[in-house]
Amino acid sequence: MSPAEWESLCDGCGRCCLNKLEDWDTGEIAWTNVACTLLDHGTCRCRSYENRAELVPDCVTLTPEEVRKMNWLPPTCAYRLVADGKDLFWWHPLVSGSADTVHAAGVSVRHRVLSEDDIPVEEYEAHLVDWPAEIWDEVSET
Repeated sequence: MSPAEWESLCDGCGRCCLNKLEDWDTGEIAWTNVACTLLDHGTCRCRSYENRAELVPDCVTLTPEEVRKMNWLPPTCAYRLVADGKDLFWWHPLVSGSADTVHAAGVSVRHRVLSEDDIPVEEYEAHLVDWPAEIWDEVSET
């Protein structure tokens, strides 16, 4: 797969840009509704994608090798689905032909998150949510 093809797998949901908490003892991941400072809450895209690693040092670059090791990717993530040999969901832009279906289906973080700029790290536990880990195949086409 070429780099451009790999990048096209991103559905634009923005869930991977949410801050997560990991239990040190169990390794369990807890999702928050607190988003990376670079996430545009309306488009669910990075405001500085090309410079993200410099601006946010702990930003993870998804590679085919890394995806297989990451237990925190959302279950609907196309990178994860492709790595597991599964099909993309109907609302994925490569299937639907539209970048808006991920939002119309209610899969994206659009207007559901807060910026990490406004929330101290110590308060992240007050912002735990389950919906980023949900599978959205039950969402019907509109």
